[in-house]
Amino acid sequence: MRTLTSFGVAVMLVSFGTSAQAQTQRPDWPVNYNPLNCDTLNSGLCPETPWHKNYEGKYIGHDEPALLFYSNEPGSGNSSLYRLTLPEDPPTLPKQDGSGGTFEFQLNVAFWFGMVLCDSQSFPNFTHVCKPDTDDNIFDDSDATSAHWIGRHPGAAFLELQFYPPGWVNSFCLDQTSWCAALNIFSEQIDGATFTLNNADCVGQALGGSESVNNAFITRNGVPLEPANPLRAAFGSFNFDPNNVLRMNSGDTLIVFIHDTSHGLKVHIHDLTTGESGFMVAGPANGFGQLVYNPSATSCTVNPYAFHPMYSTSSEHTRDPGAAHSYNIAFSEEIGHFEYCNEADPTSNCIVPGVNDKGGLDADDVSCFTPSQFFFPPPPILQIGGCTASDSDFDGVSYRRSWPGTLHDRGEDKRIHPTPVRFTSPLFIKRDEDRNERELGNYDRVAFEADLPLIESATSPACDVFTGTNCVNPPLGAKFYPIYSTHHTETSGCKWQFGGTHIPGTANIFGGNSVTEFGPLLGLTVQDFSGSVNEFSNFRRILDENPCPAHEREIDD
Repeated sequence: MRTLTSFGVAVMLVSFGTSAQAQTQRPDWPVNYNPLNCDTLNSGLCPETPWHKNYEGKYIGHDEPALLFYSNEPGSGNSSLYRLTLPEDPPTLPKQDGSGGTFEFQLNVAFWFGMVLCDSQSFPNFTHVCKPDTDDNIFDDSDATSAHWIGRHPGAAFLELQFYPPGWVNSFCLDQTSWCAALNIFSEQIDGATFTLNNADCVGQALGGSESVNNAFITRNGVPLEPANPLRAAFGSFNFDPNNVLRMNSGDTLIVFIHDTSHGLKVHIHDLTTGESGFMVAGPANGFGQLVYNPSATSCTVNPYAFHPMYSTSSEHTRDPGAAHSYNIAFSEEIGHFEYCNEADPTSNCIVPGVNDKGGLDADDVSCFTPSQFFFPPPPILQIGGCTASDSDFDGVSYRRSWPGTLHDRGEDKRIHPTPVRFTSPLFIKRDEDRNERELGNYDRVAFEADLPLIESATSPACDVFTGTNCVNPPLGAKFYPIYSTHHTETSGCKWQFGGTHIPGTANIFGGNSVTEFGPLLGLTVQDFSGSVNEFSNFRRILDENPCPAHEREIDD
């Protein structure tokens, strides 16, 4: 889909000014830093749209290599159950000259689990009706005269359950040593026939701008810190208590369950290592809401809204029409956001380039911070400076052999690289309406997908997403591009992981490089005013099987 921004803590910071309860706790954050404004270059956590530039001509792409899960069985598109192990940072601290270790936050600002949801006020705004949990919502024909033309698609949103690693200056969890997670739902406030944005008040005031976002941290008791809706309008229950945020430790093993309820989509996380749990329901009781799409209005309106899954199944056809990716049920890493910066000015621009920019400062050296600009006590543990904007020239930490399993010497790899994220293929709730029974099912196919073409449209020579010309994998400038592989043991079964090919216990590397794994260019039908165009937004390779099925014994929560 699209990608998210430099987030976690930033989400809370952006929202601090909208609630009297929170204003008293607002830190001295730079006024120009709005990491959840999806209409700016600074955004690094907002999902990728099919339009590689926004409506002001600014580049908004983000790199999010994804793993997609397919099944034609009912229930596979609206429920997913994972077992997940969080990465651990290496014993060697990072150094400003790049010679030390690499920590997880330098490789990705977040990783997430995704699902397409209904939002009847979102793109393409052909209709304001969306019946959830049904494949009747599949509209992906390219013919504008077809009853299932993509431009007639019900309004869609996309869920990203994001996990934020600890560390560095802008510690997303307001904690330098812990992980946290947040439920984020992205909607496109655009008309597909005219490409008219919502009214200026909505675009200017809403979290995410024209790509509005409902956001809530996963908390121990399911009560959000603030109302989740994009305006932070005060309805539903909320309590600004950062101690209520579910915090997790590096190396913890979790059970993650995403499913629908009558009150809205529910996310539940149970930490098997600590015994702690947290959850969040995407409904009005927690302040979730949809912005009313009304371009002629003088003020923005948000209505309480319960978000529900859009589809019953998950396949090549269960798409969000406002997303660059083709996925429904998916896992993705948000990579390409950290570059070293030796000194930043008060407006968060790099003024002394770091080791990644040997040729001098360039356009992506923004949203930069150094240890002296840390806004929360205690002082940062990691005394390094860097930038977090989208790495549009592929020269940052994510595109080097900094990932787990990229060195042949396993001892050295362990000393300077984090452990990989590991997770099972999801299981889903199979529904038998005749017998009123439920059982867990496995996805029978998977796909690898990378949205590199849209990002490469900002490089030189520029990728032409309408012809595929100059769209390459791996991207120009990258010294390495990470891939998915599987890990298998007799006791723990099969898990997915992300990084290089030399991770201990690796079972399948799917060709061993990004060219083979992510496959050929993929042309997707995208609405273009009253018609459609074919856009090469991704590389995608579909396997005719799931090589790493999960087992119920692995999901013992």
